Amino acid sequence: MRPLYKSSNNGLEIYKRKASHFPPQVHSMIEFVYITEGTLELGIGQELYHMEKGDFVVIFPGLIRHGQVFSGGRNTYITILASVSLAGSLADPLRQYQPEEPIIPSAKVHPDIPYLIRDLLESEEDRRNSILTQSFIQIILERALPQYHLIQRPSGENEDLIYRSVSYIAAHFTEPLSLTKMAKDLYVSPYAISRMFSGTFHMNFNAYLNEMRLEYVCSLLRYTDQPITDAWMNAGFESQRTFNRVFQEKIHMSPREFRLASQKGLDLD
Repeated sequence: MRPLYKSSNNGLEIYKRKASHFPPQVHSMIEFVYITEGTLELGIGQELYHMEKGDFVVIFPGLIRHGQVFSGGRNTYITILASVSLAGSLADPLRQYQPEEPIIPSAKVHPDIPYLIRDLLESEEDRRNSILTQSFIQIILERALPQYHLIQRPSGENEDLIYRSVSYIAAHFTEPLSLTKMAKDLYVSPYAISRMFSGTFHMNFNAYLNEMRLEYVCSLLRYTDQPITDAWMNAGFESQRTFNRVFQEKIHMSPREFRLASQKGLDLD
């Protein structure tokens, strides 16, 4: 499946895509995830949650999220990224709290939620209407939040290090970057960061960094006409050998084959 991406240019982005592994990331927007087929293992913070068809989740801004897929077959979902400004009076609770159990099972998902999500996905006219878009986002939140027991966000040292590390890599992954440099810039020991990555994300620093760079390369190959060499260099890979190894391990085809398949709309994720 070629990922479907639509932007309304008014604080909202919407994707329909095949579920796949994606590395831990953090951003300042509200994210809605609705499973349309199959399953997804969604990580929020340090917890991993199982989602099935019809399940829904609101990922509050500033929370770390990552995804994995363990089941075969067809696994797809729709995700919306919405500016916190669209939440109106609900913005402050979204920043200050988080759900104790974030997944809303399909049986408890209000029917307005999938209806509005599909409307935003399918109707360009509605997406371009900023008043309507804000109303839709607030209705989705009003339908979802009563299902949650909200708790104060943890402020422990480990939570802070996770957030700072993910945010730092997101800002610097296209630059020359090492565990030692990152530890120095964050005023922590390399050992603390290394232990955090292995304990929380079950991978080492270099593997995480390469996944971030690979994800960016894939978007450049899909949506731009940059030469392949420019793409991997702009993503931060420091050698073609490393890039080719990581690309083959994860994508199982050459970058040229990937670009051609993407242009033909073949299932790549």
